[in-house]
Amino acid sequence: MRVAIVGGGICGLYLGYKLSKKGHSVNIFEKKQKIGNRVCSGLFSERIIEFIPQSRNLIQNSINYTVLHFPKKTITVKFSKKFYVMKHNSLDKLMADLAQKAGAIINLNEDISALPQKFDKIIGCDGAHSFIRKKLNLLGPHYRLGILGTLKNKSNLNYVETWPCHNGLTPHHFFKNGEGFIWKIPRGTEIEYGIIGETNEAKIIFDEFLNKNNISLTNIRSRIIPQGFIIPKNSSLTLCGDAAGLTKPWSGGGVIWGLTAAEILLKTFPDFLNYRRLMKKFFLPRIIFSKIATKIIYSVGFRIPFLLPRKIRMESDFLL
Repeated sequence: MRVAIVGGGICGLYLGYKLSKKGHSVNIFEKKQKIGNRVCSGLFSERIIEFIPQSRNLIQNSINYTVLHFPKKTITVKFSKKFYVMKHNSLDKLMADLAQKAGAIINLNEDISALPQKFDKIIGCDGAHSFIRKKLNLLGPHYRLGILGTLKNKSNLNYVETWPCHNGLTPHHFFKNGEGFIWKIPRGTEIEYGIIGETNEAKIIFDEFLNKNNISLTNIRSRIIPQGFIIPKNSSLTLCGDAAGLTKPWSGGGVIWGLTAAEILLKTFPDFLNYRRLMKKFFLPRIIFSKIATKIIYSVGFRIPFLLPRKIRMESDFLL
């Protein structure tokens, strides 16, 4: 089949690679001048090796657990699978190389303004503000803001620190549609600090944290992070990854969720309606559960922290 993939991020490139290997004729349309996402922490569970074995060579550091700092209690969170620190743009470039070697055509500087013509199937992998999603007249996801920057300090610690956050100017006021947090990730040659939160609150809270702790970051970047579940009921066009809002409700991470969705799409291709059915079956229970679990942990952590155990163990990517 002739397949158009709109968006040359990790999901679009992965689908281009896999579909080309199956013998389909794939064209990937990317609006940027070059491949590579530079506004992402690049912290992935070891499932990334299962999806892309070649990514093992990109590992900068291994993370075994997370330290969660509530105001009156600190909790250690041990995940079922450890995490790897990688450069996201290096992962994208690796995937682009694999896709091209498999036969996919990558078209750069293609900021499309109309649906690609003469294709049997169109897959929107074009991010938070998906053009394909808008052309289908679908409601957009909920948006949060991610901001990150780095310190040029070497650190090979094997854990991440996080600070769940609320607006200190309004006691007990939590992020309205999804709790936020500040993170500290040791990346080997540098340390990364970042935040995910509501678009009108994240920068204020992050600046307060950095000033309070006398932290001066360089290379500061930001991006919008979608969260939702938007799969069209359409036999010719569909969505995957950030375009569908598939990011973790608690952390905003989207790579493993997006690649999981891509595998479901590959399993059902070219039946987009069956893809939609299996996506609902797999993702909706996990989205609902993780939203409830996150609300409970944040509420208890800020209001009645003595009820939380000192150590928690949970599934790395789906919580259940």
